[in-house]
Amino acid sequence: MTRGSLIVLEGLDGTGKSTQVPRLAHRLAAGGREVVTTREPYDCAPGRAIRELAQRVVPAAPEEELALFLAQRRIHVRELVAPALARGAVVLSDRYFLSTVAYQGARGLDPARLLAENEAEFPLPDLALLLVLAPAAGLARVAARGGAAEPAFERADFLARVREIFDSLERPYLERVDAVGSPDAVEARLAAAIHRRLGVP
Repeated sequence: MTRGSLIVLEGLDGTGKSTQVPRLAHRLAAGGREVVTTREPYDCAPGRAIRELAQRVVPAAPEEELALFLAQRRIHVRELVAPALARGAVVLSDRYFLSTVAYQGARGLDPARLLAENEAEFPLPDLALLLVLAPAAGLARVAARGGAAEPAFERADFLARVREIFDSLERPYLERVDAVGSPDAVEARLAAAIHRRLGVP
C-alpha cells in the first residue's frame, strides 16, 4: 500500500487554518481519498495541559511548554498520524512542529535546535502550507470571531517575534500562501499549491 500524505497548515493565530482544514478535506475527499483531519495541541492529557497553560496571564517556563508539546506530538503521531499514513490516507493537520519552532522559539528557545530535533523524531510533512498574514490582521480576526484571547500567545509583540521566525524558515516541504482575502480565495490558493506539489486533488 502506498504511504499516505501529511499536509500541514501553519501560521499565526487568525490566519484561517481552522477555517481552511475542513474546506480542503472536502476537496480531497471528493477526489476519492481517505482524509483524516486533526490538530495540535492534540486531544490528550499533555495537549489539554497546553490549552490550560495558554490561558495563563503569566506564561509557563519555555522548557515546560516544550516538554508538553513534544509529549502530545508523540501521542498524536503514534495514535493518529502514523496509522493513517500507513493505510494510505491523507492527514490534514491544523499545526504541527513548525508551530513549535516558531512559538517556542519566540519564547526564547533556539529555533534551529527545535527544528532539527523535531525533524529527527517525527514524520516530515509532505507539504507544510504557511499562511502568511500580518500579526495585527490576525489578531483582528481573532477578536472578530469572539471568545477570549489566549494571553500567553495572542499578543501583538509576541506574534511579531513568531512571524520573524516563520519568515526565516526554508524547507523543501514548506510553501508560503497569502492568507489575505476571502476564505474562498485563500482556499483556491491552498488547493492550487497542493495540486502543484502533490498532484492532488
